[in-house]
Amino acid sequence: MIEHPTIEIDVPLAPLTTYKVGGPAAYFAEPNDLLDLRDVLEAVGPDIQIVVLGRGSNVVISDDGIDGLVVKLGHSFQAAAISRDGSIVAGGGMPLPKLARFAAQEGRGGLGFYVGIPGSVGGAVRMNAGGHGAQTADVLDHAVVLDARTAEVVEMTPTELALSYRHSGLTDTDIVVQATYHTHPADKAALDLELREITRWRKDNQPGGTLNAGSVFKNPPGDHAGAIIDRVGLKGVRFGAVAVSDVHANFMVAASDATASDIFRFVYRIKAIVRDETGIDLEPEIKFLGDFSSVVAPP
Repeated sequence: MIEHPTIEIDVPLAPLTTYKVGGPAAYFAEPNDLLDLRDVLEAVGPDIQIVVLGRGSNVVISDDGIDGLVVKLGHSFQAAAISRDGSIVAGGGMPLPKLARFAAQEGRGGLGFYVGIPGSVGGAVRMNAGGHGAQTADVLDHAVVLDARTAEVVEMTPTELALSYRHSGLTDTDIVVQATYHTHPADKAALDLELREITRWRKDNQPGGTLNAGSVFKNPPGDHAGAIIDRVGLKGVRFGAVAVSDVHANFMVAASDATASDIFRFVYRIKAIVRDETGIDLEPEIKFLGDFSSVVAPP
């Protein structure tokens, strides 16, 4: 049992994710700043799982929820500031589209690609998020990372983070509390146009207005997961309450009555069909949080 005045018990998590599925968090906290975060973590025993939840755009939470502490970075972690040298410092909980617009308003280029990624700064560092020909490793100067078990805070460069395609060397107990980005001077009108073009592309090429979590599979070398799924003839296919989007085949769209287990089985069924048909073993980019051990998926 965790006893702390700001830690809530049995908090629903489905509303905090883009799929709107999953059970509750045994414990939940939304610390406002680094001091609050450290105070919360001090109350947690070594045997209690700690999960950091960003904007819930790349995750599926188990129907049983998470038997541990779920941390969502609060207000002060969702702001950004520009330094004298033109670099931008952003909190780990800041939404990426908001960061892209902040940079554009300040006349700083390089972060426009973030406007099309519905995640947070911390998630972007952890997964080396990218799109439209750019990725986090290209623009990140360093990240400030807190070890949830020791409360130690360190600065890490992209090399130290071991950033690669949709991957970093961060562990489950590492929390990205801040990131500093390289930027360059740019014309505000051109930056605004860039943001509008990326937003328009996203509306034209991705299934907006649906329950989805973004791209489900990582792109294998030299190919695109969506194109592979399409070539196998799975674009638009539905099994139960989940379907492959007929707009973009790397998006799995859920009906309002879908469960986390439905989505888990569907993703691994698509993975199995693609492997059997092509020999390509697609790797999920989406994260399944909590216990899915009782969910039967294709071998």
